[in-house]
Amino acid sequence: MSKTIMIVDDSASLRQVVSIALKGAGYNTIEACDGVDALKKLNGAAVNLIISDVNMPNMDGISMVKEVKKLPAHKFTPIIMLTTESQADKKSEGQAAGARAWVVKPFQPQQMLAAVAKLI
Repeated sequence: MSKTIMIVDDSASLRQVVSIALKGAGYNTIEACDGVDALKKLNGAAVNLIISDVNMPNMDGISMVKEVKKLPAHKFTPIIMLTTESQADKKSEGQAAGARAWVVKPFQPQQMLAAVAKLI
């Protein structure tokens, strides 16, 4: 059975690039435009992994990670932050919230797929 990955980013073009790479590797994808949208779409969905941006309107990625971790069904869902943020403090804030990996944009699809393969 193929795994489902949620892509959360306010950039439609970035979601598309990530989605194409993931689908090419055999994964199903669900897209969300920000943390609020992601939480709505997560409700009852069988999502195996989440890839999220940090800087987004309505609810940023780190706040979203904290909210996802409160959901019993997604408490252990691995989350990869895909972001332009490379500062150590942002990274440790993300890890403290529960993010399992940090991929900096611009990213290589292979690099992202390797991170996904490790966690899923």
